[in-house]
Amino acid sequence: MSKKYKDLRDVLKKIENEFMDEVGFKYKVKGDIVTLKYSQFVNDVKYLGEYFLNRNLKNKRIAFISPNRYEWEVTYMAVACSNLICVPLDRSLPQNEFKALLVRSEAEILVYDKKYNEMIELLKQDEEVKIHEYICMDTDFVDILEKGKDLFNSKNAKFPKVKIDNDKPRIMLFTSGTTASAKCVLLSHKNICAQLYGISFLYPIDKNDTYLSFLPLHHTFECSTGFLYGISVGAKRAYCEGLRHFVDNIKDFDVTCFVSVPAIMEGVYKNIMKGVQKNKKMMQLRLALRASDALKKIGIDVRAKLFKDVRQKIGDKLRFVVCGGAALNPEVCKALNNLGITVYQGYGLTETSPVITAENSVHNRIGSVGVPMEGVRVKIDSPNADGIGEIITKSDNVMIGYYDNPEETKRSIKNGWFYTGDLGYIDQDGYLFLTGRKKDVIVLKNGKNVFPDELEMLVNELPCVTECIVYGSKQEDGDINLHCKIVYDKSEAKSTFGTEDENEIRELYWTKIKNQINKKMPTYKYIKNVIVSTEPLIKTTTNKVKRTEEIARIESSVINS
Repeated sequence: MSKKYKDLRDVLKKIENEFMDEVGFKYKVKGDIVTLKYSQFVNDVKYLGEYFLNRNLKNKRIAFISPNRYEWEVTYMAVACSNLICVPLDRSLPQNEFKALLVRSEAEILVYDKKYNEMIELLKQDEEVKIHEYICMDTDFVDILEKGKDLFNSKNAKFPKVKIDNDKPRIMLFTSGTTASAKCVLLSHKNICAQLYGISFLYPIDKNDTYLSFLPLHHTFECSTGFLYGISVGAKRAYCEGLRHFVDNIKDFDVTCFVSVPAIMEGVYKNIMKGVQKNKKMMQLRLALRASDALKKIGIDVRAKLFKDVRQKIGDKLRFVVCGGAALNPEVCKALNNLGITVYQGYGLTETSPVITAENSVHNRIGSVGVPMEGVRVKIDSPNADGIGEIITKSDNVMIGYYDNPEETKRSIKNGWFYTGDLGYIDQDGYLFLTGRKKDVIVLKNGKNVFPDELEMLVNELPCVTECIVYGSKQEDGDINLHCKIVYDKSEAKSTFGTEDENEIRELYWTKIKNQINKKMPTYKYIKNVIVSTEPLIKTTTNKVKRTEEIARIESSVINS
């Protein structure tokens, strides 16, 4: 049942009233699964919150950094439910950016995982860093909770009396990028609770479900859609041991749902197909898919039986996956759904808490990112002849603004509408389709626009390609040619192409692009040149390609070659 919350303390009260005896968290210790009940979570949140409230913080800001784990989630809820300010930091930050964001945030307490011990020791010696107290989740947490418990049980306890300012900035989220360019998004309890309300209309999840938590918790997609929505309905939270344990953990924890990104789901699909090819069952699979499609059209769904082996490899309890962060290749999405792995796409940004549109069992269309969530309005600003323009949105999900950056806030929010910087179109049934980032569009001399994402999706389907980037290269006559850099898997290329020679591999890819991709495109979208490499593209810590930096690296290597 959909529920509106005023703030995250309302969520904590709901857990306390309905789920205290339920298992809420699962993780592994030396191979064995450990479970914790929601009763422990609620008490830990109260005790830690009480401890923080007794620290007399001037700025009310508490930063935390760690891999996904129970203590991270306790910290987040303790800070939020104490009307203090959460500063979740990217777990992949290098030392210099870690320090820079701590300084920018003006946090006074840092809660951290022991893997950051070496970095923390350097911070303690740095006069620019104004952290007053360092709390290690592995060595200090238990003692801190005991102190908080004593304070909570005293007659002067502060936590029970806290009132939340639900429209004030209470979450500071640094977007991916360098320390100089990373924007700090300010969200309120009102923003987050509007998001939880909208999600509740999308997916029927309850205490019998188990989420797998593996996308970084500092990222609002995992935090809002996985963690906060999950605990609000009493679902179990299972922490992934790492990407290489991803598939095993889905089975071990009896996972029923999780949120993901296209790269992960495309990897799952490639691994499935590798297994099929290895066992020489491709013809059987194609026949089964045709039969499944035909039966589905008359209302008979036999996917569970036909593709039982595939389902067992990824966990037969899995009900659905929500994929966001970028557009998933429609062919991969269709293939996974045909195999019985239900994938719903969604779209949003940190600035919108994050989800704006999403698919579900009622509203789904291959290639789209769904329809607007409950309470969310979406429009296309200044559409061209094809209906493509900038996606803008208005709702209670939209951020308060950027911290210490009023100019950028004014550029991004106009009359309550947030300008996403993403391009797309809305079809006649209200489904949103993404076409790329506004700043990434390649404008040719003839005025035609090329969206690199469209071509990259096709190149990524070629054998052994791990990633690619399509970019514009300016010619002497002032026109722009489309070039492509392909990053390929060296070991796979040897077995697939029968060679390790980079020049030969480049020629093989060039032939495939000319014959398989260019021929499907109008001439202005032809890729005119290809370079290959085994070195990964330059990316942010959230795995998005830094196009400007990568193109500069390519151009520099061409000049110096």
